[in-house]
Amino acid sequence: MTAQLHNGKMTGRLVRAGLVTAIAAAFALSVPLAVANEPAAEAVGEVSLVLGRAWLETGKGRVQINAGTSVRPSDRIVTESNGHVHIRFVDDALVSVRPDSRLEIVQYEYNREDPQRSAIKLSLQEGVARSISGQGASAARERFRMNTPIAAIGVRGTDFVVSASSSSVRALVNEGAIVLAPFSNECSMDGFGPCLASGVELTDSALQVAQLDGSNTAPVLLPATIERDETMQEEIQVAATDSQVEVDAEDKTAGTVNYLENVTSLRLKNEVAAFIPQRPILKDYTPKESMSAASLAENSLVWGRWGDGPGEKITASASLVRPGRETTVGNSSYTLYRLDSALGAANLAELGAVSFGLDSAQAFFHQAGGNIVAMAVNGGKLDINFSNREFSTQLNMNHVLTGKVEFVSSGSIDRQGFFRSQVGDYLTGAVSVDGNEAAYFFEKQLQNGGIQGLTLWDKP
Repeated sequence: MTAQLHNGKMTGRLVRAGLVTAIAAAFALSVPLAVANEPAAEAVGEVSLVLGRAWLETGKGRVQINAGTSVRPSDRIVTESNGHVHIRFVDDALVSVRPDSRLEIVQYEYNREDPQRSAIKLSLQEGVARSISGQGASAARERFRMNTPIAAIGVRGTDFVVSASSSSVRALVNEGAIVLAPFSNECSMDGFGPCLASGVELTDSALQVAQLDGSNTAPVLLPATIERDETMQEEIQVAATDSQVEVDAEDKTAGTVNYLENVTSLRLKNEVAAFIPQRPILKDYTPKESMSAASLAENSLVWGRWGDGPGEKITASASLVRPGRETTVGNSSYTLYRLDSALGAANLAELGAVSFGLDSAQAFFHQAGGNIVAMAVNGGKLDINFSNREFSTQLNMNHVLTGKVEFVSSGSIDRQGFFRSQVGDYLTGAVSVDGNEAAYFFEKQLQNGGIQGLTLWDKP
């Protein structure tokens, strides 16, 4: 009896063990089957050009990249010392990955019906990459980000180049503008869009590079005219000859030869020409260098400033430009001076209708929280009817943090040539005593801050 009970217990244990093993085996078989049946992520781009050798790293492994290779979110593009890859994305964005580089497509959600709802994030883990924004980044600048190991880059539709390592990052802009900022409590790697904390703005007109390394807590701007010109041309200088053959060191024992894919300079130039979206070139009426007091004094109208604020381009110290001039309009920061009317004033009413041309301007975006950045002033118009004593004006401005901004205002002008807004955005200004020049101070309120600026106009 004892032996039978013992055998019964043993039999029961064996049965239970068999059931557990069977269940575990069934579960183990079901998991890979489910994974295998999951559809692959939708492709968000395609390799349009490969020079040398490069690799695509995915969750399934590593494959060599060829022209036509599809790329998906979470994929990594890795180039060897002779590798160079161009990727065209679904929103017509383009990315060039240079040799010895590693780029991850962290997220790429392009919304064709509503591009403003797109979300795009790239990560340059090391090396050099050039990014030319497509419709997604242009429409949703607050939802685009390129991360590097130590800093974030936010943009509005633009063309920029980044060089990154574990301890440093350098960036330059071929077209548009970027904001480079170090990671911090206010700038998370998980975020999107430009970071303002300790960030620096870089535009295509600056002729500078933004650099961040271990010696600085914030990016610095350095001169880079030559470096930028060389980078602009690098895409069409990758191929030095029409064809090239190199021996792969790893395949020498087998006697095989690795024929590198190559193209003529003309073919590569055509590829890059198609690679770059065509955008109108906008003039910036803000001088690149601050105008000297002597050059400003040649005008009938001169803006004098109180204090030494950064970024001043069309102003001079009030004490230097005030002698021999009368005060017209101004505020606590600026005063507009003009040649004394005693020198002989024209009868302004006889001038009739005049359309002035924009000579120069400066504008600053004052973001809520205290951050102040210079904006580009791309153009405008000022029409004054001296007979009817009316005026109207418009300015077009731009910045990576605001996008395109239009300033519009109108009002009346008195017999002394002073004018002030009555409709639209605020301004106050004056014309010269001969009616050949005009100038005004302006303000415009935005949801996340305000814009203030100065203008100088000439009669055609």
